[in-house]
Amino acid sequence: MSTTVALLFGGRSGEHGISCITAGGILAAIDRTRFDVVAIGITPEGRWVHVSDDPSDWTMVDGRAPEVAADGDEVLLPSSRHRAGERTALRVVREGRVEPLAEVDVVWPLLHGPYGEDGTVQGMLEMLDIPYVGSGILASATAMDKAATKVALRAAGIECAPGIVVHEDRWADGAGRVLAHLERHHPRPWFVKPARAGSSLGVSRVEEASQLEHAMKAAFREDPKVLIEEGVVAREIECGVLAPRDGGEPRTTLPGEVKVGADLDFYDYEAKYFGKGTVSIDVPAGLPDGVLEEAREIARRAFGALGLEGLARVDMFVTADHRVIVNEVNTMPGFTPYSMFPVLWESMGLSYADLIADLVDQAASRRLGQR
Repeated sequence: MSTTVALLFGGRSGEHGISCITAGGILAAIDRTRFDVVAIGITPEGRWVHVSDDPSDWTMVDGRAPEVAADGDEVLLPSSRHRAGERTALRVVREGRVEPLAEVDVVWPLLHGPYGEDGTVQGMLEMLDIPYVGSGILASATAMDKAATKVALRAAGIECAPGIVVHEDRWADGAGRVLAHLERHHPRPWFVKPARAGSSLGVSRVEEASQLEHAMKAAFREDPKVLIEEGVVAREIECGVLAPRDGGEPRTTLPGEVKVGADLDFYDYEAKYFGKGTVSIDVPAGLPDGVLEEAREIARRAFGALGLEGLARVDMFVTADHRVIVNEVNTMPGFTPYSMFPVLWESMGLSYADLIADLVDQAASRRLGQR
């Protein structure tokens, strides 16, 4: 009997469209002789609907990302928890009637950002004892919050970029104090980042103090909790991690390097997904073997320190004197055939289709409940 996988994508975050594109990539590559697939979209308003599993419906068109339409048949979750050894029965509302949709073995929440990658959907699946791909509640929530990630990693002796956290509620009355602190303790440029958003949404590079107010407003549109980090003069590398097999160590790729041209301030949202500026990716990164191995070890340690499961992409800086500094950890990285995570694993000999199968098999074999 084949394994049935429910792909869950779209969602309420600003990364809705990227999540849909990720789903399109997986729908095109998943081995349909081994896996049956049910596509479930979450609209920007939060409605769960049964959608097309044709990958061509979930691709970029004329520079625009797809969106889950609200007019699909609504998907209903089980009314009681899944039992070990049983599949999860999903139902759908069609023309006013409740009908069976599918019996599912694994849910893959291909959701980026808040209300999907941050432990919220994971908590719902845990309540129902439904197996799913990726990290659990605490690990997802911690890794989604860049400030919490830094606390956990520093406690494990892993170096992170220095900076401060500012909440929107305190910004109006405290902007002057924040600016004075930054000028005293953190050399420019500063990078202003929403603490719990991905894909560089709301991120700004600040060269002059006069730019800080505008940058903070852009970040607050995505999240009331914001990081202000001092810029690190370094090369940007990324390392893919998969959960261990048979109790071993987490598996890592050789790191790849993102090279940004002089026409870009940094690797921002438009550069990542819409072809803005000059960007190249080298796999493996052109660094000494010893530095590459150190980066892999740090990625492995970060995966363990955060209690991650399934997969992660660890983004790091490498300075001129070869210090490796963690920037952030992504628990559900972009998953199109051209995204860094599958490209990194392809370079290690694990094809896109086999990478998908690895993750589904991990989820199906993981024990339910507390781990």
